[in-house]
Amino acid sequence: MENKKIILIVIATLIIGAGIGWVLKPSNSNSEDKEIHDHLGETADQIWTCSMHPQIRQSEPGNCPICGMELIPLKSDNLESENYTMSEDAMKLANITTMTVGKGSANKELRLNGKVQVDERNAYSQSTHIPGRIEQLSINFTGEKVSRGQILATVYSPQLVTAQEELLQAESIKESQPELFAAAKEKLRNWKIGDSQINRILSTGKAIQRFPISADVNGIVTEKMVDLGDYVERGMPIYEISDLSKVWVLFDLYESDLNWVKEGSKITYTINSIPGETFEGKISFIDPLINSQTRVASARVEVNNKEGKLKPEMFASGVVVNDISGKETQEIVIPKSAVLWTGKRSVVYIKETLGDRAEFILREVVLGPALGDSYIVTEGLLAGDEIVSNGTFTVDASVQLSGRPSMMNPKIDTEKEDAFIEVAISEKEKQKFEAVLSNYLKFKDALVEDDFSSAKKLNTKMGEQIKSINKSQFNSQVGKIWESFQKELLASTNTMASAKDIKEMRNSFDEFSETMIGMVKTFQLTNKELYVLHCPMADNNKGADWLSASSEVKNPFYGSAMLTCGELKTTIK
Repeated sequence: MENKKIILIVIATLIIGAGIGWVLKPSNSNSEDKEIHDHLGETADQIWTCSMHPQIRQSEPGNCPICGMELIPLKSDNLESENYTMSEDAMKLANITTMTVGKGSANKELRLNGKVQVDERNAYSQSTHIPGRIEQLSINFTGEKVSRGQILATVYSPQLVTAQEELLQAESIKESQPELFAAAKEKLRNWKIGDSQINRILSTGKAIQRFPISADVNGIVTEKMVDLGDYVERGMPIYEISDLSKVWVLFDLYESDLNWVKEGSKITYTINSIPGETFEGKISFIDPLINSQTRVASARVEVNNKEGKLKPEMFASGVVVNDISGKETQEIVIPKSAVLWTGKRSVVYIKETLGDRAEFILREVVLGPALGDSYIVTEGLLAGDEIVSNGTFTVDASVQLSGRPSMMNPKIDTEKEDAFIEVAISEKEKQKFEAVLSNYLKFKDALVEDDFSSAKKLNTKMGEQIKSINKSQFNSQVGKIWESFQKELLASTNTMASAKDIKEMRNSFDEFSETMIGMVKTFQLTNKELYVLHCPMADNNKGADWLSASSEVKNPFYGSAMLTCGELKTTIK
C-alpha cells in the first residue's frame, strides 16, 4: 500500500511538471511566421538584373533579353535612398579619390606649332633691266650673301648694241639734228645705262657688248631663277633676295583656337633646332582669312634676327597662356577625370561622409570652356563641395548596378522589362549601325517571304558588316556598349549561318531581333519610325518580337503559314 502511494506521487509530480513546462515554453511560431513573411516580402520586392547588361531591370527571375544570361538579384541594401554609399576600404581598393572644389584663376594654355618664315616686307625680287642672253653669273647658288651694288650677272644684249650704234650715228649729226641725239641718249637711260657709261661710249666710239646687272638691295639670295646662257626679257626676275635680319615666326591657329588668341597676346616658344633656348614675343598680326585647304589661320610674331640664329622653315613650338577669369573674378575649375559626359549632359559625383561610410550624390553640372586637362564649371558646384576626381566611372557603374539613378540611367523604370539606356552618338557614327539595321529589315522580309536563299546571303552580309565595326572607332563608353551588342549579334548570325533550312534559321531570329531592338533604342537609330511587333506563338509559345519599317503585321517566324499572326507592340520614334 505504501509502495502504491509512492508511485502515484511520482506520476503526479511528472504530470504537473510537464504541464508547467508546456505552459512556460516560449512559442516560435510567431517568429517563424514573421521570418517567412519577411522573406516573402523581400522576394516580392526583389529586382533582377543582368551582370553584363545592368540596364535590364525585371521584377522576376529569368534570362537577359539581350544576351540570354541568367538574371541575378539586385542588391537591396538602402534602396530607399537614391544615394550610393561605400566604405573607405572599398574606395581604396577601387582607387577612388576625391578633391575639394575651390575658386581660382582660370588659365587656358594653348599650344601652337609654326615655322620661321621670311619677312615679306624685306623680300626683294631682283630683275634685269636689259633684255638679252646671260653671259656670266657672279652668284651661282642660293644662300649666298650679296651687297647693294654688287654685280650679279653680265648680259649680252643685241638690242642694246643697236641702241649704242644709233647713239654714235646721232652724235655725228647732232649739230643739225640735236633732238635725235638727245632721244638716242634718253633711250639708253631707259635701260638704266648711266651718263658715265654713255660718255664712255661716245669717247671710245665703240658699243659696249656686255652690261652688268647690279644688286639693288643687301641680303641673302633665297632663290636663283636663271642659269648661264638663258635668254631674259626686260623686267624678268633673276634672283629673290631677302634681308634675314628680321624674320617672322608664323604659328598655325585652328578655327577652334581663334577666340583664345588676340593681337598683342604674349607667346613663349622654342625652336626645335636650337634646343635649350626659349624665346618670347608678342603676336603682332592674325591672318583675317582661313586657308580653305588646311582650315587654319596664321598668327605672326616678328623677331629681330641680327645674329642669324633663325633660318626660314625652322619648326617652332609655342605656348599662349590666357587668364580667362580676369584679374577681379575667379572660377571653379575641376579636372576632366571628374566629369562624366553623355553628349547631352555632364555630371559629377559629390561625396558626403556618413559615419564610417562615404555617400555619393549624382550632380548635374554645366561646363564652360575646356582648359587643357580641366573644365570651368559655370553651374552646379559651389566652393567647398567634395567631388570624385578619379574613379568617377567606377562609382557610376556601382551606382547603376545598385539600381539607383546614374549617368547612364538618370531615371530607372523598374516596371519596364526592356529598359535600355540611351547613348548619344554622332550622325556619322549612326550611319555605321543604320547600315546593319537596313540589312536586318531586308533579312526579315526574306523570312516573311520564305526565301531561304536570300536570307542566307543577307545573314552573311550582316555578319561582315557587324565584324567591320570596331569599338576603337568610338569613345570608351560607346565602344564598351557596342562590344557587348557585337558579340551577341555575331553569335546569332553565326548560328543562323549554319542553318540547313529556313525553319532552323527562324529559331535564332528571336534572339537576333531582341539584340537589334536593344541596339536601336540604345543608339537612338530613329531617323524614321520603326515598329516593334510581337508574335505570341514564337519560341514555343513564349512569344518573340521583331522590328519592322511598317506597322502592318507580316510574321517572319512563320511566313506564309501564319502571315498575319501578331500584333503591334510599340512604336520607336
